[in-house]
Amino acid sequence: MTAYTLDQFSRMIDHTNLHADATHADLRQLYNEAKQYHFKMVAINQVQSAFCAKQLAGTDIDVGAAIAFPLGQTSIAAKVFETKDALQNGANEIDYVINITALKEQQYSYLENEMRQIVAVCHAVNVPCKVIFETAYLTKPEIIKMATIAKDVGPDFIKTSTGFGPAGATVENVALMKETVGDQVQVKAAGGIRDVDTFLAMIKAGATRIGTSSGVKIIHELKARMGNQSTFTI
Repeated sequence: MTAYTLDQFSRMIDHTNLHADATHADLRQLYNEAKQYHFKMVAINQVQSAFCAKQLAGTDIDVGAAIAFPLGQTSIAAKVFETKDALQNGANEIDYVINITALKEQQYSYLENEMRQIVAVCHAVNVPCKVIFETAYLTKPEIIKMATIAKDVGPDFIKTSTGFGPAGATVENVALMKETVGDQVQVKAAGGIRDVDTFLAMIKAGATRIGTSSGVKIIHELKARMGNQSTFTI
């Protein structure tokens, strides 16, 4: 069991607005909430990298750009370009979606090459890279295969979901991913995490980062549960 402070919980949250119709006012709310609650990152569409980076300059809150989002169905060259463009515009975390068709077709060398190229671009400038599996489309053997590739390549995180697929994170899939990669790669749970019980269950299953648009609600719920205690043990 591990004891967490409220701030440690906050620093596990990637505060998310990836909606196609997000306005600058919506994004201002996102990064202002991130500042207020000391979230780790704002997760935004790639084109919003420069806008959010400018607003978060001088803080310890990262700008996380979503690459090939949400389908992952672009070429490796396109994903690499999009990653470089996001980094040049101030993003300092990258979450990219794998080519799910390639996985279904068992094109494992393609998927490894894709991952190596994007991870290399990120790590060349000391930026974390997260690999989105979109587990709702995958079988358990496919999840294990992708996690095994990641264990060899070495991204910073493997991630369950975009939040735009047919389902989001499950405790079972988070535990399976963690079991496969061990301590060599971290696991991010995202998609459908809207309350404190689900949040805590994902952490207990092995996730060290949580992507959610309900971070403010979750932190308020955690604060209420903690009462006068300085830590919460799970």
